[in-house]
Amino acid sequence: MSQKKREASTKNRDPQRPEVTPTEKNPEKKSPASDGPSRPRKEPQRHQPTREQRDHVVLRLAGDSGDGMQLTGNQFTRTSALFGNDVATLPDYPSEIRAPKGTLPGVSAFQINFSSLDIHTPGDRPDVLVAMNPAALRVNLTDLEPGAIIVANTGTFIEREFKKAGYTTNPLEDGSLDGFRVISVDISYLTNQALQEIDLSTQVKDRCKNFFALGLMYWLFNRPMTATESWIKEKFKPTPTLCEANLRALQAGWAYGEATELFQNTYEVPPTVLPPGKYRNINGNSAVALGLIAAAQKSGRPLFYGSYPITPASDILHELSRYKKYDVLTFQAEDEIAAMCSTIGAAFGGSIAATATSGPGLDLKEESIGLAYIMELPIVIINVQRGGPSTGLPTKTEQSDLLTAIYGRHGDADLPVIAASSPPELFHMTYEAVRLAVKYMTPIILLSDGYLANGAEPWNIPKYKDLPPIKVNFRTDPEGFQPYLRDPITLSRPWVVPGTPGMEHRVGGLERDAETGSVSQDPLNHEKMSKLRADKVMRIADDIPPAVVEGSQEGDILIVSWGSTYGPIQSIVQQFVDGGDTVGHVNLRYLNPFQKNLGEILKRFKRVLVFELNFGQLCLLLRGRFLIDARSYTKVQGQPFKQFEIHRAIERELKDMRAGKGAAK
Repeated sequence: MSQKKREASTKNRDPQRPEVTPTEKNPEKKSPASDGPSRPRKEPQRHQPTREQRDHVVLRLAGDSGDGMQLTGNQFTRTSALFGNDVATLPDYPSEIRAPKGTLPGVSAFQINFSSLDIHTPGDRPDVLVAMNPAALRVNLTDLEPGAIIVANTGTFIEREFKKAGYTTNPLEDGSLDGFRVISVDISYLTNQALQEIDLSTQVKDRCKNFFALGLMYWLFNRPMTATESWIKEKFKPTPTLCEANLRALQAGWAYGEATELFQNTYEVPPTVLPPGKYRNINGNSAVALGLIAAAQKSGRPLFYGSYPITPASDILHELSRYKKYDVLTFQAEDEIAAMCSTIGAAFGGSIAATATSGPGLDLKEESIGLAYIMELPIVIINVQRGGPSTGLPTKTEQSDLLTAIYGRHGDADLPVIAASSPPELFHMTYEAVRLAVKYMTPIILLSDGYLANGAEPWNIPKYKDLPPIKVNFRTDPEGFQPYLRDPITLSRPWVVPGTPGMEHRVGGLERDAETGSVSQDPLNHEKMSKLRADKVMRIADDIPPAVVEGSQEGDILIVSWGSTYGPIQSIVQQFVDGGDTVGHVNLRYLNPFQKNLGEILKRFKRVLVFELNFGQLCLLLRGRFLIDARSYTKVQGQPFKQFEIHRAIERELKDMRAGKGAAK
C-alpha cells in the first residue's frame, strides 16, 4: 500500500467511531498487519477529543516477557499515585523463565486500578487492554469488560505471530472482537520511526516500544509525563543514547495520541481524598523490609536477615541489602536450610533475626524451625505463598501454606501465625511479628502471598515515634539464673547474649530440663516442657486486639477471610448491607492463636462462609476449634478472587436461606 493510500485511509475514518479499525470499516481494503506497517500521516490534523470523567479505570498492559510490561505498569502506577489517585496493582509474571517469544506461556501482564475513590482491589475486569502481540490478546481477552478498549500493536499481528498464539485468522479482521472498541496502532513501526536519528540497532530501538505505549496511555488518561521522564534520565544516565531513545519514544507516544483521531474520548480520573499524612507507593515485599528495619531500630538491636533467593520472596533480600547503614546485615545463604540455621545463630547471639521464603523453601526450613521452637528463640519467618505443590506456579498467588505454617513440624510444635491483608499492612504486621517474637521468645510465621508481595498501594507512612515500643530485656544478672525459668505472664524464658559473665547456659535440639537446661530424657519433664511451649503460644491471644466485624454485627451471613482475600470481600459486603441484607465480614490477621472474641462473633450469625485461595484450610480450623458448620468457598487458579465471584456466592447463599434450604445448625 502506498503512503498516499495510507493517509487517505486514516483521513476517511469516521471520527465518531474511534473503536472501528480501518479493516472493519473498509473490509475491501487489506489490513496493515497483512500488508506492511501502518504509518502516521505526515501532517496530522489536531483535534480536541471529549474528556470523560471516571471515578476509576482498570488498565492492563500485556505483552511478551521481554516487552517491559512490568516496568511500564510500575511507571504508570507511580505517576497515578503522585497525581493523587488511590491505586491497587496486580503484576502477573509468566512462570517460565525463557518461554519462546510470542507464545502464550511467555505473556507478562500488569494490571492497575486507579481511582478517585477508596479502593482495595486491582479490579475485576480491565476497561482498557494494551496488547503488544497476538498472544497477549488471546491470554487476556476473556477477562475484558464488554465494550472495553483494546489497543493492539499491529506491528506484531502478522502470520508467524498468529501461529505462535494459536490463531488461525487475524483477530483484528475476523469479527471476533466486534464487542470491543479496537484501536489499531503500529507501535513497533512508530517507535522505530521516532528513533530513526538515534544510533542504535533496530533490535534495541524495538525494546523502547513499551515507552511509546506508556506515552500513549498517559495521553489517553491525562497523566503528566514528568515523573517518568525524570526516572528515565536517572535510570539510563550511564547510557545517554538509550536515555534519549526512551525519552523520545515516551514523548512520541503522547504526540501520536494527541495528533491522530484514533480516540473519540480521553479520560480523567480525579485525585482521591486521602486521610492527612505523607504517602508513598509501596509493594508488599518492600513493606516487609521496612517493617523489619523499623522494628530492629525500635528495639535497639541489629537486624540479621538470612535468606536463599526464591520467587516471590527474593525482593525482600534485595531491598534490605540497601540499608546497611541502619545496622542491617543481609546474608544470602547457599540453601534454605543454611538460611534458617544462620538466622537461629543470629537470634542466639542477640540480634533481631528474620528470614523469608516461599512454600517449597518453608518445607526445607521446617526441621530447623523445629530447632528454633525447642530452643525458644525469637525469629520472624516470612512465607510469601505461591501456587503449589512442589514448584507448582512459582509466579502466581495462593494461600495453601496455612496448615503447614501452624503444624508443619514433627512433634507438637504449633507456631504463632499472623497474616497481612494488603501491601501497606505488611509493614505493620511485620513489625507486630518482631514484637511478639521478642516478647514471647518464640519463632513466628508471617504469611504473605504473591499478590500482596508484588502488588502496590499508597502507604500512609507512620511516624517513627508513634510506633509501639519493642522492649528487649537481656538477662544480665547471674544471681539465681536458670535458662528455662519462666516469666509468669508470658511464659517466655530469659534471653541471654552468649559471653555474658556468669550466664553460661546450654540450649539445643534435645529436650531440656524445665529449669536447669540440662539434657533430660524424663517422660514427665518432656510432657511438661511441651505443654509450657504450647501454652506460651496460646497466651499471645491475651496480647492481640479483638477481631472486628465490618458490616452487619449479627444476622444471616458472616464472611470470614484472611490475607489478600480481604480486598474484594470488603467492598462487596457493604453492597449487601446497603441493600438491606444482614451480612458481616471478619478478616483474620491472627491465625494461631485466634482472637479471643472470635468464637462469640461466629455464633451471632446463622451461616458462616469462608473464602480462601486453597481447598478450605481455614474453614477446617474453624470447624475444629469452634464446632460450627462453616462453609468453604475456594479458588486455586493462581489468581485472587474477583468481586463478582464473591457477590455471586453470597447472593446464592442468601437465596438458599430464604428458600429454607440447608439451614445452618
